[in-house]
Amino acid sequence: MTVPEQPETVTEGERATDGAVDRRQFLTEALNVAAGAAPLVILGVVRIPAAGAQEAAGAVDQDEHNYAMGIDVNKCIGCARCVVACKTENDVPDDPEFFNTWIERYVIRPNGEVEVDSPNGGIDGFPPLDEETDLRRSFFVPKLCNHCASPPCVQVCPVGATFTTVDGVVLVDDEYCIGCRYCIQACPYGARWMHPEKHVAAKCTFCYHRVVDGLVPACVEVCPTGARIFGEVERLATPLARFMRFNDVQVLKPHLNTRPKAYYANLDGEVR
Repeated sequence: MTVPEQPETVTEGERATDGAVDRRQFLTEALNVAAGAAPLVILGVVRIPAAGAQEAAGAVDQDEHNYAMGIDVNKCIGCARCVVACKTENDVPDDPEFFNTWIERYVIRPNGEVEVDSPNGGIDGFPPLDEETDLRRSFFVPKLCNHCASPPCVQVCPVGATFTTVDGVVLVDDEYCIGCRYCIQACPYGARWMHPEKHVAAKCTFCYHRVVDGLVPACVEVCPTGARIFGEVERLATPLARFMRFNDVQVLKPHLNTRPKAYYANLDGEVR
């Protein structure tokens, strides 16, 4: 399959900073003042620093890396070690509402009825299925941010806090985020949440702090069955590239044209 061309991006270190003012307070007040104005007025105010950062990124070879994740549904056993590792590695609150990655169990009944559950993201396991004979099949599906090549969360962010790195990872700049929740509403995969203490949007980062040090994301490292594969999709010798060549890979909600970069093998048509 052909990997979609990446959009214009910036690096986390190249984002403009201004220590002389409280950026979040300023932007919040600016949005409040401009609440009755046309959207272009707001964007004109907050996109100036981001534009400068994008020009600076022009010297970077954006094709050098293109990170993505592959998931083999047939190999997932629903152990949720990935969920636990992610919460530990990224300081995700223990509350059951907050997850960067989670596991869903799909149960298909003989009449075609589909049941989906994910108690506490799968951390506490899944309850036994009643009436085993009244079951066509069941399977587990890991979910996470799809790090889309055309991310709607980036498009709707009024302050440029959500951005795409030059190597294809969608991140959130906590210093810019004003907690407006637009990105949470725009994400079609339910992959974003509001941090209860920081009051900023949060999500899976592909453990970017590990990736830049040459490590794989925590969820990939702890998976006992190798259901998750992380790497680059444009280099022929990588495990992810081989995974995509030798499997009929699919993405979630392709009709939305977000160009997701979480590639699933053996994905059932009932998964949504």
